[in-house]
Amino acid sequence: MSAERSYGGVPLARRREERRERLLAAGVELFTSTGYQQTKITELCAAAGMSNRGFYQEFETKEALLLELYARTNRLAYDHVSQMLTTLETTDPAERIDVLIDVYLAAVTSDPRLARLNYVEAVGVSPAVEALHVEWVGRWSTLIEREADQAAAAGHAPHRDFRLTAIMIVGAITGLLREWQNHAARYPTPEIAAEAKALILTSITRQV
Repeated sequence: MSAERSYGGVPLARRREERRERLLAAGVELFTSTGYQQTKITELCAAAGMSNRGFYQEFETKEALLLELYARTNRLAYDHVSQMLTTLETTDPAERIDVLIDVYLAAVTSDPRLARLNYVEAVGVSPAVEALHVEWVGRWSTLIEREADQAAAAGHAPHRDFRLTAIMIVGAITGLLREWQNHAARYPTPEIAAEAKALILTSITRQV
């Protein structure tokens, strides 16, 4: 078996991983300060400390870098929320919604740049970014729909089709976070959380 290729004593795979991470970090910084549309690949390379060739060895286009950042941010929040919800023994929807929103907001607002990337800079960039957005709306809607069905099974909500309700909730929370990002004097995160929790609980438990 041949030894893993290395450069300067560092395995090639690790060097590529580190290079990719530097580009992703540069993307977060420049897309949310300079703006996605205004950022040039040469600027990303300069911020990451590499040549243009290094960029194209990792990403075909600037859009591909944005797509990975968008997916990564959503995946981080989704994994945190999913894992936490599976540990809850209570079926009380108010308690479960409290956890869902607190964990979600902690993930997407701990670094305000990530919220800006997803809810401001990525909006309307291209059909590919829009398709990824739709995919994640679907994933989040399914998670909320599953929670609503569980609340109904436990007698805390009426039995009905919650799909449209779930999609509406995802859109409303996206709107709240976009509003949070678009103001220099941001609304306190607890206020955003309170609005989101009230909206979800009311939407799920309302009588049809």
